[in-house]
Amino acid sequence: MADPARAAKMADRIKVIVAKTLERGLKDPRLGFVTITDVKVTGDLQHASIFYTVYGSDEERADSAAALKSATGMLRSEVGKNITARLTPSLEFIADAVPENAKHIEALLAEAASRDSEIGSLKSTASYAGDEDPYVKPRLTEDDE
Repeated sequence: MADPARAAKMADRIKVIVAKTLERGLKDPRLGFVTITDVKVTGDLQHASIFYTVYGSDEERADSAAALKSATGMLRSEVGKNITARLTPSLEFIADAVPENAKHIEALLAEAASRDSEIGSLKSTASYAGDEDPYVKPRLTEDDE
């Protein structure tokens, strides 16, 4: 098992190599505006999971996924030429769900803000169900005075 620091350095290097290769060397018309967001390398340095996002519609995302899948061999050979490891890791491209998660979180925050404003408007017209001070106070009897 490799050193975790070495795996992290290799992941960073793979990220740079793949991003530069996609920018300069890949001539696939199906490939859209792809951003490499993260790379995770296994502890034995044998497998690299590359997370990416695609700016555009669902059709453009599907086309870009197909282009990346078909270019995996070329990208792996490019990674093998540019890293100093005995074995070249296998590459797997995974669509990153960050944009969808961000949209979902924004929708939840907007819903929470609208509910807060509804509660604020109800609060201004609310009245107490019982007394304003519901705590029992000691009674003063005539004997105490």
